[in-house]
Amino acid sequence: MKKVLKIVGITILIIITLLIAIPFAFQGQIKDMVKRFINENVNAKVEFSDVNLSFIRSFPQAHLSVNNLVITNFEPFKDETFATAKDISFTMNITELFKSANEAPLVVNTISIDEALLTLKTDKFGNNNYDITKERESQTIPESDNNNGFGFDIEDYQIKKSAFTYIDEGSDILIQVTELNHEGHGTFSAKASELDTQSEANVSISLDSTNYLSNNPIKLNALIGIDLQNSKYTFKENKGFINDLPLEFNGYVQQVENGQEIDISFENPESDFKNFLAVIPNEYSKNIEGVQTTGDFKIKGIVKGLSSEETIPNINVGITSNNASFKYPDLPKRVSNITIDTRIKNETGKTDDTYIDIKTLNFKIDEDMFKSSVTLKNLTRNMLVNANVDGVLNLGNITKVYPVELENTLTGILKGKISTSFDMKAIETNAYERIKNSGSASITDFVFSSKDIVNPIHISEANMAFNPGRVSLNNFKAKTGDSDLNAVGTINNLLGFLLSDNTLKGNFNVNSTVFKVSDFMSEDETVSEGNKTTSDSESLKIPSFLDCTINANAQTVIYDNLNLKNVTGTLYIKDQKASLQNMTSSLFDGKLAINGAVSTKEETPVFDLKLGAQDFDIAQSFKGMELLQNLAPIVKLFQGKLNTTLSLSGSLDKEFSPVLNSVSGDALAELLTTKINTQDGLLSKLEGSLSFIEFDKLNLKDVKTKLDFADGKVAVKPFDLKYKDIAIEVSGAHGFDKTLNYNAVFNVPAKYLGSEVNRLIGKINDTEVNNITIPVTANISGVFTNPTVKTDLTSGVKSLTNQLIEIQKQKLLSQGKDKVKDLIGDVIGGNKTKTDSIKKEQNNSVTDVLTDILRSKKPQDSTAADTTKSTTKVIKNVLGGLLGSKKNENDSID
Repeated sequence: MKKVLKIVGITILIIITLLIAIPFAFQGQIKDMVKRFINENVNAKVEFSDVNLSFIRSFPQAHLSVNNLVITNFEPFKDETFATAKDISFTMNITELFKSANEAPLVVNTISIDEALLTLKTDKFGNNNYDITKERESQTIPESDNNNGFGFDIEDYQIKKSAFTYIDEGSDILIQVTELNHEGHGTFSAKASELDTQSEANVSISLDSTNYLSNNPIKLNALIGIDLQNSKYTFKENKGFINDLPLEFNGYVQQVENGQEIDISFENPESDFKNFLAVIPNEYSKNIEGVQTTGDFKIKGIVKGLSSEETIPNINVGITSNNASFKYPDLPKRVSNITIDTRIKNETGKTDDTYIDIKTLNFKIDEDMFKSSVTLKNLTRNMLVNANVDGVLNLGNITKVYPVELENTLTGILKGKISTSFDMKAIETNAYERIKNSGSASITDFVFSSKDIVNPIHISEANMAFNPGRVSLNNFKAKTGDSDLNAVGTINNLLGFLLSDNTLKGNFNVNSTVFKVSDFMSEDETVSEGNKTTSDSESLKIPSFLDCTINANAQTVIYDNLNLKNVTGTLYIKDQKASLQNMTSSLFDGKLAINGAVSTKEETPVFDLKLGAQDFDIAQSFKGMELLQNLAPIVKLFQGKLNTTLSLSGSLDKEFSPVLNSVSGDALAELLTTKINTQDGLLSKLEGSLSFIEFDKLNLKDVKTKLDFADGKVAVKPFDLKYKDIAIEVSGAHGFDKTLNYNAVFNVPAKYLGSEVNRLIGKINDTEVNNITIPVTANISGVFTNPTVKTDLTSGVKSLTNQLIEIQKQKLLSQGKDKVKDLIGDVIGGNKTKTDSIKKEQNNSVTDVLTDILRSKKPQDSTAADTTKSTTKVIKNVLGGLLGSKKNENDSID
């Protein structure tokens, strides 16, 4: 007995070993077979990581799996992914693996697909990305070749955690199926059999940019009769769900030569109005179990006809409800008097003839009745819309009757009676002649907030009249923070803005008593946090949807710490850019003119402006404007008026203030001043270094200068000042960081330079000497609050002294030459009576004097006085000898 058990055990062990080992022996063959099948049948790039074969996993059948399958298209969808799958598994009889290439095809019993992604796409030229099957040649194919490949005798199949996308660019159709789980059980090989299926998925359908289903959960449990001989599939017992709305189907789908013949009817088996709420996605309708409802709701439809490349089946779907109501248990108000009468129809089989006719959609909240009707035609091309709205809607009641979570508080009373007719292309292209509007609408006590503004705008009253092609804004009163707005104007494409993301075009006249810029830039403290839609780190953005002209008139505009009075001008807004034209204002007891633009299109806002200031009070302007403080800090020392023109550009921070280091441009400034503050550190240090000038007595009449600035530096072109008979030229540069690098050149008359210089001037006794000036340069560095002043006054006085000594020398030489000439004349005349020896002695003396005079040079520094003394001595001696009299060597000539 032990021997038998041992033999049995060894046999089982051998069998298990073979079941494990044999797949490895066949794995290469199976992999080659899969590659061969793909290459023979698929015109696309197919990749997979591995092919695995197991005899254990689905014993007694073989289990074959393909891992990480990726199929990528060739042209015209080159490198686009057609399909991916984490795992595709097949089971089959083990004997199927031993078939040769010329035998019957392999028969597969079950298929399992896990985490597949499939994209079916038709481009605008009609090319399909799923046309990847290789075409067979027209010649006769040998019978043996027909046997190659796979055959199917499927009993079970399943698709798990998969997704499917269908895109038709020509018709603007998008269908997305996600979280798809589907399984079926049956026998496909029988001529007549049944397939029991269970399916669930989330479905989104968009047609011409309009969402008809948005991630709606759909379920279908169906028993389908299969007639393979006639390619006919019949719905037997079944029940489906769209969200929580139950639907039952009857009918069939049959494959025919040129398409599918369809005859299906469906309806919801119950008529409770709660079924209407069940159509709405759960994320919006929340839990409807406890909702109180009255009235009925019915969906009934028929789809019948041929579905082919040219036609669709006829469609007739009705959605009705009469005198219905609902109330959520946790909300205070009820929606009542609900009437719905809607038809979706196609009576010709042509896609373009499908239309939606909402004959009635009425409801009532409290005493406010709202009525509407809409017809939509030509759905797949240029949609035609005809709509009528008549009613009152209290926006604040929306959250009181329905569990919707709004990003911002919504209040206001909307009233309207409007009729409109248009086609979508007219909206998109602003073909106003094809947009027919009539009626009026008004809104009161409306609170509006958006991602483009921070503080909500409270619209107390707005009245609009609808005319063909445009809307007239007859009255608009709004307030945000401390700011108020009153406007009238016209809007050219309100429907385009509301329906197709077009820009809002218009012309408006806007008046304001107070316009506070910070109300649009930072959150008002009285506003709830829930109304804030812009993060603290974001800059204010000019709305991208605006394309309009605004003629503005504001009594007071408050910007930072500036109060601008009587602001008028024109504002053009387009493409997130605001252009100012001829904007004027009263500011700092003067006039301000602004032209230029501000753009917020890029991440960092930028500006390019031209400013003109006339008669600005200097003290007020430099206290209120940081820009002026940085451009010309020295000017704040003056009292009086300022005229300037500024051209500047740069970037703005999140508070819409200039980023100073980014500002560049130029300015021309004129000071009309009467006083100067000499107590400031800069001027007091200058006065300490230059004793000959009193800065509070500067002549400041018509002071003009030009500035250039960039990269945080300001270059000041030379400008002139006057103090008595001292001319002053100032130039240099400073930084926005208050660093200084200036030169002030004082052209100082000699008389201001001390007693020694004045003594020399007195000795010279010449009026021209009084006009001599010496340039004294003051170098100003350091920072504005702690400047450093250096002057070259000492060297200037020394230079002037040498200059005066030289003038005195030259004057004495000139006087000596004149007297010598006179004496020479006398000598020459007297020689006529003297002896030759006496004549010769006198001539030699004259020659010596002339030679000494002619050899004299311009005195240099310390030798000047000695040279002058030597020359004077020679002249004295000569003249003394000639005149027959002598003087002491210590005598001097003044």
